[in-house]
Amino acid sequence: MSKTITVNLSEEVENEFRKKAALKYGKRKGYLGKAMTEAMDQWMRTLDYDIETQSIKMLKDGIKMKKWKFKREDLYER
Repeated sequence: MSKTITVNLSEEVENEFRKKAALKYGKRKGYLGKAMTEAMDQWMRTLDYDIETQSIKMLKDGIKMKKWKFKREDLYER
C-alpha cells in the first residue's frame, strides 16, 4: 500500500534529487516515489545500526542512573 506525504525541501536538494532519481529510474511514473523509498530505507538502516552500536557500547561501559552505575556483568552474575 502506498502512502502520500508532503515534505518541504530546499530548491537545491529537490532539483538534485530529481536529477539523480531520473538518472537511476528514468522519468517514468513513480520514479520519485521509488527513489524516496530507497533513500528513506537506507537512512533508517543506518540509524538502526547507530542505535544498535550505541546500545552495545552502553552495555559494555555501563549505564549511569543517578547514584547507581550498572554493567551487564553486575546484573547477570554467574
